[in-house]
Amino acid sequence: ARCQCKVPPRERMNCGYPGISAVECRNAGCCFNASVPGIPWCFAPRPKRVRKVCPSDPQTRINCGFPGITAPDCESRGCCFKARPAGVPWCFYRRVVEE
Repeated sequence: ARCQCKVPPRERMNCGYPGISAVECRNAGCCFNASVPGIPWCFAPRPKRVRKVCPSDPQTRINCGFPGITAPDCESRGCCFKARPAGVPWCFYRRVVEE
């Protein structure tokens, strides 16, 4: 993503070799910007920003507990707890989504 390549020149970590082309650099999963002399042109992107959320669709829940688990016990595992609807896990894992 473009925002991952917005790295200040002084913070760029080299991701290529001398003379690497923009195509070769991008094919390697790196960013390319040759506008600043003396600074790596092929550089590592910023890590993707992610966050964990409780899924809103009960059918996508993945069980994180056991029958009769309490909300505090479930949440102490880092999981979500919602005691409805019937027939789906009430204690379930969070999902990772990119920001």
